[in-house]
Amino acid sequence: MPASAPVTPPSKPQAVNPHEDEIPISYDINIPYVDVAKESTSHTRYPEYLPTWDKVWFDPLPPFKYEDPALRVKDKSKRNLLTPGVKVSHIQPQIGSIVEGVQLSQLSDAAKDELALLVAERKVVAFPAQDLIDAGPEKLEQFMRHFGKPNYQPVSGTVRDHPGFHIIHRDGNREEIARFLEQRTTTTLWHQDVSYEIQPPGYVMLGLLEGPEVGGDTVFAATDMAYKRLSPTFTSFLDGLRAVHSSAKMINHTRLLGGLVRKDPIDTVHPLVRIHPVTGEKCLFINGEFITRIQGLKEPEQRYLLDFLMQHIMTGHDFQARVRWQPKTIVIFDNRCTIRKLFLPSHAFSASFFAYWVLTFTRLRDSRLPR
Repeated sequence: MPASAPVTPPSKPQAVNPHEDEIPISYDINIPYVDVAKESTSHTRYPEYLPTWDKVWFDPLPPFKYEDPALRVKDKSKRNLLTPGVKVSHIQPQIGSIVEGVQLSQLSDAAKDELALLVAERKVVAFPAQDLIDAGPEKLEQFMRHFGKPNYQPVSGTVRDHPGFHIIHRDGNREEIARFLEQRTTTTLWHQDVSYEIQPPGYVMLGLLEGPEVGGDTVFAATDMAYKRLSPTFTSFLDGLRAVHSSAKMINHTRLLGGLVRKDPIDTVHPLVRIHPVTGEKCLFINGEFITRIQGLKEPEQRYLLDFLMQHIMTGHDFQARVRWQPKTIVIFDNRCTIRKLFLPSHAFSASFFAYWVLTFTRLRDSRLPR
């Protein structure tokens, strides 16, 4: 992958585009916009994944045509991926699977296509004990490029020369935890990733590099099941709504704290309900962090509607899957039909997670359109 070009202007980084047809963006409110202490490199197992804030600037990517690799699969048995000896166990009937006996680093292109189909069907798939993490960021990125174009980070820490990574890193000091909870009552946050993009991420890789023995689980909720649980009268109303997703709050918050910004804010209108291109299921496309307005509704109406939908998802434990992390576990999930939250323990702890998004939709299909 070509390295991102560094720039050193007196005020704002100069706009450059290291990939003419690719785009930058990412966000997670859990990330403090501060440099990692130098001593971290001496006691972390994976110093090559430590977050950096290089001064680079990315131009936005125009819409591009996307072919979902899951749609290339003809044999639904997935015999290239699920070979003899592979064990698949489900976390919940509708969402979540654990696959043992597969090394992602060894998959053929045909097996990767079948992996995309499995993720679209099961929404969240965990792979324990993966050697792909030890292979380094470049190998991980090469793997994920099979599923789409990388999604670069505008504000959060990334792996040096690999801005498609989003790093969640904690050094374990109590001052950091206290600062983190100064304005919050919990370490959890339900969200869909980067929903403000014209083409939001679809397949996302999430991995644990190092973590505490207790805590740090991630919970995923199935937004297609959340939609199905609602009454036909209510879903008919939702089908006609469109929401504005904005990165302005994130960008302004980062600038207020003196953090690095790599891209201008973006506002995008998406349907509140969209059709999954692989499964054909209707999915709620809701994000409590990025939706700033629902078109056609007054402010109190949209506030109550968003609060209801978020509470509906958060309390729907029967369509949620909880992943308990172990070192070298990799999870690949479908951001188009899930919403998730990460539990960060409130006591002093050390942990490093990475996320890698790939952009998918050319256009989010409006649920009112014929299939």
